[in-house]
Order: sequence, then structure tokens, then C-alpha cells
Amino acid sequence: MKELQDIARLSDRFISVELVDESLFDWNVKLHQVDKDSVLWQDMKETNTEYILLNLTFPDNFPFSPPFMRVLSPRLENGYVLDGGAICMELLTPRGWSSAYTVEAVMRQFAASLVKGQGRICRKAGKSKKSFSRKEAEATFKSLVKTHEKYGWVTPPVSDG
Repeated sequence: MKELQDIARLSDRFISVELVDESLFDWNVKLHQVDKDSVLWQDMKETNTEYILLNLTFPDNFPFSPPFMRVLSPRLENGYVLDGGAICMELLTPRGWSSAYTVEAVMRQFAASLVKGQGRICRKAGKSKKSFSRKEAEATFKSLVKTHEKYGWVTPPVSDG
């Protein structure tokens, strides 16, 4: 509840939140802003995309475990967004999570990751209209966590952005 109140007080309209079926454990978050110098911001302007819609599902023991977070729309490519809208970010895993993280901080980190990973709005015919699915996102996320637990989380070189 405190997280929700803190977001409502944000003066920059960076994000906004709607509860799904009035549940405090299931949020749809609208990310209204990314770096205005990025190609993703240009894509948003060109396609009249007002926000990137994400879904956050909080576990019963939040903030001691991370929420499950996925992109709902628009369909994105690159930017560490994978099949089903799963998001490849270490801080969303039990190992990378800290109970000190706020939803706002997670969303700001996600916005930065989208830009750093050169995220774009998918415009490929046929593919751009295909919806992301929760089941696919969960399976992809489990797979990427398993891979990173085995090989580690590699930070790309500075030259990659």
C-alpha cells in the first residue's frame, strides 16, 4: 500500500499504476517516459505510443522477494525483453533482489535497461500484433534465470552503451 501511495505522489508522471481486479498483489504499470534521446522514445512518438504497459505480480512475502514483471504492450524487441514479454534483469531474481528496492526504482532501472539494450517497438508485419503471454513470459524467465545462475550475469562492455 505504501508503494502505491508513493507512486501516486510522483511529480514527474514517470509511471502510473492501476490495480488488476482491485488486488494489491497484481498491478498494471504504465511507463510513460524513457530517455528522450533514445531510439525507443522516437519509436514511441512515431507510433503514438503513450506508454509501455507492464504487469507486476507481487509474492506474499514482498518486499523480501521480487515481483514477477513482464511487458504487456507494445510488443518490444531487444532491450532485454524476451519471449512472452519476460524481462532479463538480475534485480528481478531472488539472487539480485533487495528488499530495499522500491517499485519506482525498479521501473527507473527497467527504463534505463530498455534504452541501454537498444529496445525498439516491433513493427514487423504479423509479429507486431501478436500478444505477449504470461505463460510464455514465466517459462522464458525461469529459463534465463537458470542460464544466468550457471554462467553468471555478464555486464556488457561500456562500448555497448
